[in-house]
Amino acid sequence: MVAVALFAGGAIRLAVSPTEIVPRVLLRVVQPDIAETMKWQPGTREQNVALLRQLTIAVPGNADIAAAIWPETAVPFLLERQPKLRSYLGAAVPPGALLITGAIRGEPLEGDLQRIYNSAEAVDHDGNLLASYDKFHLVPLGEYVPLRGLFPFINKVTPGEMDFTAGPGPRTLALPGLPPVGPLICYEVIFPGHVVDRANRPQWLLNLTNDAWFGSSSGPYQHFAIARLRAVEEGLPLVRAANTGISGLIDPYGRVLERIELGRSGVRDLPLPVALDPPLYARFGDWMLLAQLAIAAALAGLLARQPQD
Repeated sequence: MVAVALFAGGAIRLAVSPTEIVPRVLLRVVQPDIAETMKWQPGTREQNVALLRQLTIAVPGNADIAAAIWPETAVPFLLERQPKLRSYLGAAVPPGALLITGAIRGEPLEGDLQRIYNSAEAVDHDGNLLASYDKFHLVPLGEYVPLRGLFPFINKVTPGEMDFTAGPGPRTLALPGLPPVGPLICYEVIFPGHVVDRANRPQWLLNLTNDAWFGSSSGPYQHFAIARLRAVEEGLPLVRAANTGISGLIDPYGRVLERIELGRSGVRDLPLPVALDPPLYARFGDWMLLAQLAIAAALAGLLARQPQD
């Protein structure tokens, strides 16, 4: 009976809750469908960036967008060190709009690199770098080698000899023309309770990812489904840009409003839903589960004490 009541209540809530839209915010999500074998090959990186730029400008209505969004590591270059490349990329969006793209970020700005980051970076029409976010949940052996000093002979899976450095944690970026956004790169979206800055709650989540490693297996579908859970838990819309899919738009109730299927190239212009007030999980996190377990244990104890016939 409890399960039936919960199902019915959820169905009614979805039926009577329309998706409200933020005025004058249109996001262009680009899914290039670049195979992993072609993503890092010498001579193909420039072609891949050119493809993303062409997809971005080829769709009518370019002047109406607030931002174009590219997937994780869509730009495998150090944008901080290449102003001409930033200008080339920024020209893909109209004046007043932004390009938000996955990229490799390096420090320091000049000389030999000491640290690299798997990042999301925002560039305006004039090629100015406005903000960046660094991935903080890194994949062991994929992006860094744990205990590197003990295992110098082990290489990470991703290209390059240098390990990625973890960012400081969830952040909310304030970008011109957009509501405050909480970026998440790749599998950062799978961690419940660890996707937003609690001290500065965003109004939407942005998941940039590259699931091409997993081909047409269940991995990309599972990743997309888990992203839906985070939208529901946080009461926030979630926009997803994936290299080979699945890209799309999820409203704060978890409803999929738009998607580009796995293994396809495509561009979608997406409105941005309005965020909800923080739901119970966003307020109390896993304490809710502990409270439910305590209540269940108490009820079980009471039932066990009932006299038996």
